[in-house]
Amino acid sequence: MKVSALNYTETKDLGIKCSLCPHNCLIAENQTGFCLVRKNISGELIAQSYANVSSVAVDPIEKKPLYHFFPTSKILSLGSWGCNLKCPFCQNFEISQYCRNEGKYIYPEMLGELILKTGVRSVAFTYSEPIVWYEYVLDCCRELKKAKERFYTVMVTNGYINKEPAKLLLNYLDALNIDLKVFNSQKYRNILQGGLKEVLDFIELSVKMNVHTEITTLIVPGLNDDISELSEEFRWLSSLSKDIPLHISQYFPRYKYEAEPKSYNFLVKVYQTAKEYLDYVYIGNTPFWEYSDTYCPDCKTLIVKRKGYDIKVYNADEYGGCKKCGRKILVV
Repeated sequence: MKVSALNYTETKDLGIKCSLCPHNCLIAENQTGFCLVRKNISGELIAQSYANVSSVAVDPIEKKPLYHFFPTSKILSLGSWGCNLKCPFCQNFEISQYCRNEGKYIYPEMLGELILKTGVRSVAFTYSEPIVWYEYVLDCCRELKKAKERFYTVMVTNGYINKEPAKLLLNYLDALNIDLKVFNSQKYRNILQGGLKEVLDFIELSVKMNVHTEITTLIVPGLNDDISELSEEFRWLSSLSKDIPLHISQYFPRYKYEAEPKSYNFLVKVYQTAKEYLDYVYIGNTPFWEYSDTYCPDCKTLIVKRKGYDIKVYNADEYGGCKKCGRKILVV
């Protein structure tokens, strides 16, 4: 299925200019942009991966990770190909750094029925980078919002997108987990080939538009293991809202990175630093669960107990508030 991409303009002599993300690629005839999936074919920008699904699964919603959005529920997860960053430690490089015409096709009008068949009420666009799957994600979200049933839409993303396409898409999203990879502009540019400011702008926009937002920072040796730099990140997040859940995730060697992971004790130090600024901080991707529970920040009541994907909600009322003091904590 040939689908024209959104957010591009023709130039006089240089081909097509894609304006979806801050790369603003100039794409010559028969070439793709930085993401590998948006191609200039006869002067038209084609979204090559439209509806092409590389990965599909039903996951615990906590795997996204989303800890404060319908905890204990399951979510249908869809992924495709390509990415607009080049992280050398990418956990999904087999699909993010390539574009292939394979896998299965799931068209937007098929998605509602598929969600109901799987027995869930939510869909996540995840695994690879859904920003470069923009047209498909947008069409799916629009289709689901028109349905008689109440479906919830989630995106797990690097957040590297231009403001205007971001604003349009955020109107149709219920929740996000955004990777904030490093709080250093030079490292974002030189190592990841992206930009910190644009990611921060997207996080700020998602919060302002009242989309449920959680943040993940993967602690990568040599990239973002400076406590003072991490403190700046946590301070900045708290300036938006102390209620933003932060997931501190342990890295493992993958793709082009072979460095040994930071110790669990170091992750705890990062956790303790983050708790100086934020009310909800979690350590993930480890076999230890001590720092994965949710407590009410006001009265310290245990709200959610987590041991891997064994999740128990204890003291939340029907509105997601603390039963003891009424503080709103969860989306339920």
